[in-house]
Amino acid sequence: MKNIVAIVQARMTSTRLPNKVLMDLGNRTVLGQVLNQLSFSKFLNYVVLATSNDESDDKLENWAIENNISYFRGDLNNVLKRFYDTAKSFHADVIIRITADCPLIDPEIVDAVIKEFLDGNYDYYSNANPPTFPDGLDTEVFTFKALEESFLNAELKSEIEHVTPYIRNHPELFKIGNYLSNVNYENLRWTIDNQEDYDFLKNIFINLNNENSFISWKKVIEFSSKNEEIQKINSHLQRNEGFIKSLNEDKKIR
Repeated sequence: MKNIVAIVQARMTSTRLPNKVLMDLGNRTVLGQVLNQLSFSKFLNYVVLATSNDESDDKLENWAIENNISYFRGDLNNVLKRFYDTAKSFHADVIIRITADCPLIDPEIVDAVIKEFLDGNYDYYSNANPPTFPDGLDTEVFTFKALEESFLNAELKSEIEHVTPYIRNHPELFKIGNYLSNVNYENLRWTIDNQEDYDFLKNIFINLNNENSFISWKKVIEFSSKNEEIQKINSHLQRNEGFIKSLNEDKKIR
């Protein structure tokens, strides 16, 4: 049986909204909401917090210990190495990459992506290449072998900072697939990078209680479609701004 491990990457030094992952959101922190949502997955064997060994992330280690969360600390800027070291430490065969600023990550979508990945014997499978789900539901699944090849061969700054671009940049080397929504919702934004994102999500968690369950993405669609003023709070913000900035500044670094 394959060891399927979700690695949730997090750091405290976000440039646009520092300390965002430990901000209060509903009845938990932002990171707590991410982990709660993932706890309802039927495929995951482990969920691991992967943070950096920089002192700025000591708070995340302390939070993980206080909440009995598995964690690993690694390189701050070489996130690819951090993922590789985390995956090796937890003996992962299959890795699911999740970012800690996505508190509405949907376990049913995660499971659907994992199932397609396993059934199709893919090296890499996601719902974001191209995206048709709201920003904040991105799920990437890949083999340890693909991660290891990336770790050994990636040369670009963007490939090292963002973990999976090397795989996507080399479709001749990897079997790649994508999970599509029946309706294209890529214009919706459910992630946290800015204060407006936080304000939007506070409204969601106030109105859609998840005390003993998870919030389904379909419920968020239904609620936000009936409350357009809430949906407009962060609708002007660009998707994947950090990755686009990284591409614009890309260079070989090894």
